[in-house]
Amino acid sequence: MTDKDQLNKTDFDEKAATWDEDPLKVNLANDVADAMIKELHPAPDMDVLDYGCGSGLVTLRFQPLVKSITGMDSSKKMLEVLQTKVEKRDLPNVYTHLIDLEQGTQVEARFNIVVTSMTLHHVREPASFFDQLYGLLLPGGQIAVADLDKEDGAFHHDNRGVLHFGFERSYLKDILGKAGFHEIRSTTAATTTRPVSGKGPRDFTVFLITGRK
Repeated sequence: MTDKDQLNKTDFDEKAATWDEDPLKVNLANDVADAMIKELHPAPDMDVLDYGCGSGLVTLRFQPLVKSITGMDSSKKMLEVLQTKVEKRDLPNVYTHLIDLEQGTQVEARFNIVVTSMTLHHVREPASFFDQLYGLLLPGGQIAVADLDKEDGAFHHDNRGVLHFGFERSYLKDILGKAGFHEIRSTTAATTTRPVSGKGPRDFTVFLITGRK
């Protein structure tokens, strides 16, 4: 793990307790979850993985629709926030798992759906990451990836731990195809307006790319 990667994980631990207090983050997560649910059609017999789940904003939107959902993240503090929500709401079909796929950790469980939201720009090697997610899906399973369209680095006030300033959709479709996915489609999941230092508010778009194993 590089110093920059470690800084990234420490940063999320530090922000975990107040993450849900930012309405921009909450609204974006809800918009992304809406788009994912519309595209994926989750069902009561499905097991779902939310990788990079953070405080569980997207995770808990899937919870009432599926058999189970597992929130995985490399930030211990973020998972503690999610686990507290699970316990307070008595949600027996939500699980949390502290794991970092970039470190080569193996996961034995397999899922009908894998979703990941606003995580990919923190992943050093997207192609390898998609190979790993492909392996976590059952045959016929679906993936949904939401992240920023290509931007100039202005989205984050602090770019520590940000390894990509968004992505070209064509690039991600290509590496998803190389990982083995088919029926690959893209749409715009959300538009979020953020204040940019010295320039006022700016709109940023978040894509949703889906595929099937």
